Amino acid sequence: MTLAAKALAEADHDHPAIADLMRSGAHAFPAPVDPEAAHLLLQAIRAARPIDEALFLSQAEFDADPKYRGVNPQPGRNLLERFPDALAFVEGSLMITGALEAVLGQGYRVLDKKVVCGVPASIIPPWLKARIEGAPVNNLGPYVRPDCRDVTYFYGIDFHQDLIDYKDRAADFLTLYVYLHPVGENDAPLYLLEGSHALGGTLFPHDLTRTGPDAWRYGDRKGQAIDVRQRQLTGPAGFAAMWHACTLHGTQPHAADRARFSLRYLLERGPGAEAGLDRVNAALNGPLSLTDTRVDLAENGAAAVKGNVINRLPAKPA
Repeated sequence: MTLAAKALAEADHDHPAIADLMRSGAHAFPAPVDPEAAHLLLQAIRAARPIDEALFLSQAEFDADPKYRGVNPQPGRNLLERFPDALAFVEGSLMITGALEAVLGQGYRVLDKKVVCGVPASIIPPWLKARIEGAPVNNLGPYVRPDCRDVTYFYGIDFHQDLIDYKDRAADFLTLYVYLHPVGENDAPLYLLEGSHALGGTLFPHDLTRTGPDAWRYGDRKGQAIDVRQRQLTGPAGFAAMWHACTLHGTQPHAADRARFSLRYLLERGPGAEAGLDRVNAALNGPLSLTDTRVDLAENGAAAVKGNVINRLPAKPA
């Protein structure tokens, strides 16, 4: 029996999240977390952060002092810091915490948590839309007003690993994502490439070739290649899923007229002796860390390459 087969057999007798992470690199929770609490938090976020044309700098303002780094939420500039009690429906959910403890072990820690907003095309200024066209990662943080940078804003992002932001760090963490309202095909849903974690960390932009409506060939540029399946994550308010730091995922530009709000947590392995993530990682056929994670940015942080694999998927009508 191979190491991967042995680890999978062991995982089948553990928490379902471990078995899912072994097989596909992701676990979708079987039921939404409290939809009513999700809706109340969504209302508070929308009241605190209207999403309209006033969100953005003018072209002249941006060009006068372009900043591409340090534009995401950080301690002291994070909208979720206003609503600590409103997060109990996630952080206190036995369904969520049971899975996290099984995978990350006792004493797991929150590395980061923030609001992520999928911005609709209808409010993006024409000058900005032209500038970001075809970029693999459209993080809009550089272009929004400084006082609004307590949220991460995206207009589509190509398939990537969350390891992308952590040079030289092992994949000892995972991502938890929660939709705060129903997300359908037109609401910038997440796409996961199931099984893509098997190759470990690889350089972004990734080596992907579409082989069917929901199928891709994924290579590590070192001689290994695997076939992976695309999964679209849609669901009701409170839908929650988590995935490995090496699992490829992304979104297309937002087709609907209303912003898509979600919670994103990064959670790291606890100091305990046992964690299901250790078995997941032991079965991977690639590195758990990378000295360089991406080659798409210039020295100042601006996009230096064009091309976006996920945008080759059939567009959904608005």
